[in-house]
Amino acid sequence: MATATPTARSARTQVGPPLIAPVLAYGVLMVISVILLAGGPHPSASASAVLAYDQGHQTALEVAGCLGFAASLPLAIWTATVYRRLRTTLGVVAPGAVIGLVGGLLAAASLALTGLITWTSSQVHTLADPALARALADLSFATGSAGFVAPLGLLVAGIAVPSLILGFLPRPLAWAGLIIAAISLLSTFALLTSDLDFTFPVGRFLGLLWLIMASVLLPARRRTAHRQTGRAESEPVAP
Repeated sequence: MATATPTARSARTQVGPPLIAPVLAYGVLMVISVILLAGGPHPSASASAVLAYDQGHQTALEVAGCLGFAASLPLAIWTATVYRRLRTTLGVVAPGAVIGLVGGLLAAASLALTGLITWTSSQVHTLADPALARALADLSFATGSAGFVAPLGLLVAGIAVPSLILGFLPRPLAWAGLIIAAISLLSTFALLTSDLDFTFPVGRFLGLLWLIMASVLLPARRRTAHRQTGRAESEPVAP
């Protein structure tokens, strides 16, 4: 009986783990954390109002911070896995894959930092220091809003651009990714004006939905990608 050659065995092992598991884990943890913090004070709230909220919602802050930090781990795993698939399996040599990797890791780091700051807010409420409560709330908002959404836009763009050029994803989905990425990057300037606060849920939740769809549809092998775009198998994948 014929045995698989080392090259064939290597090709099969280069696919990497399924993308859907880590992105769903990230999504569930992130959404629960956001729901727990939904009633939190707005950035314009007074320091005394922030302290009063922290004192009355210690458990919610503690759990939300823990889950927010935990959500960063599967996001980092997903980012590394999709980068490896784009570079190694699908042969993308353009900068898009690296941009996606950098954006995903920055987003994961910001999410982890937000979770840790939120957890810290739940621990220092006994100090009854409004200024400290206000400072921690501002840090949590900055890292969890633009600090997270903007680099997440880089992650989405880094996947959407090569997918649009090389046909890895359906064109409407790839274009939707570019729109979500643009709105997410616009959130950078929401730190200067609250008129752009709408960019946060767009980047956070539509971005999550896009990552889930990309996890399902992104081909695991170069041959599949060729078949989707109608290219011959001998044609190079990378531009």
